[in-house]
Amino acid sequence: MADIVHDMAENSEHADQSPAQLIDAKVEELGDWRGQTLSRLRDLIKQADPEVVEEWKWRKATSPGVPVWSHDGIICTGETYKSVVKLTFFRGASIDDPSGLFNSSLDGKVRRAIDVHEGEEIDEQAFVALIRAAVSLNQS
Repeated sequence: MADIVHDMAENSEHADQSPAQLIDAKVEELGDWRGQTLSRLRDLIKQADPEVVEEWKWRKATSPGVPVWSHDGIICTGETYKSVVKLTFFRGASIDDPSGLFNSSLDGKVRRAIDVHEGEEIDEQAFVALIRAAVSLNQS
């Protein structure tokens, strides 16, 4: 119960922050390769789509929330776990991925994800193309 109360207080403490500020805080809080990776992917998303909207969704007493990037619908989420940074593309199964960046949730009918582990490099040009394809799909 004390954990829930602490989480609720923490969530209300950040209630007045913008999504961009919450994402900045998440990157700083991580303070390791996961924060660096999330920050770099975020930069690439903004490069691919200068009109992208940053959001912070699914905040509850038991969860601090998740970074979300949208343009005419959700493009992807950015989740961080102990051993992976995961970008989940909500309509990923409908996006052409000639470079094979999608490496997780491959059996799903709608979603696809990219798991980035410590020390892994992502093909930045292919990633930017994937973001643009996701935006294009949202706009169609």
